[in-house]
Amino acid sequence: MMQRRGRFITVEGGEGAGKSSNLAHVQSLLEAAGKTVLFTREPGGTPLGESIRELLLGHKHTGMADETELLLMFAARAEHLHRKILPALEQGVWVLCDRFTDASYAYQGAGRGIPHEKIALLENFVQGALRPDLTLLLDLPVETGLARAGERSAPDRFETEALDFFEKVRRGYLEIAAAEPQRVKVIDAAPALEQVQAQIAGVIRAYLESADG
Repeated sequence: MMQRRGRFITVEGGEGAGKSSNLAHVQSLLEAAGKTVLFTREPGGTPLGESIRELLLGHKHTGMADETELLLMFAARAEHLHRKILPALEQGVWVLCDRFTDASYAYQGAGRGIPHEKIALLENFVQGALRPDLTLLLDLPVETGLARAGERSAPDRFETEALDFFEKVRRGYLEIAAAEPQRVKVIDAAPALEQVQAQIAGVIRAYLESADG
């Protein structure tokens, strides 16, 4: 009997949404349920992808064209899919990814103003039919998120954008969630961590029941 394909779960959110601690929580919940989990991130996930990540997040290329930024994201994604994500899924491993293509629609689409149709062309070209099975969107007010991010580390190239950019990104994410409520589950990331993780646990528990059913 062939092993069933693994599941693909992504976690999205703006700056300071608490993805790092909550990704670890998701991974622990899945592993406690007996799943083999591969954790990875975007942009990055492979040696080439991590090099592209440095180009995208560093301050060496601050005048990067919006189209260049988008194409670099998808170049890293193509490598990530072929080298890491697809082989794991084919082996029945559950893949947990820190951001994926929803981030391209939110940041380069809503934030930068690149038309949705252009991003969709790249999505279909690079991914084929692959889409995440479940996405957790950590949502909180932009000012709260930026204040948290500022306490964490020096800002990367994206975190130096104006407030209006991040408001557009947040709206972009929420529009995706409204359009795909079965896949995208919005988590209120503003409360204390234990409250956020209780919401996440509820979503993961329900998903595991449906996946195993």
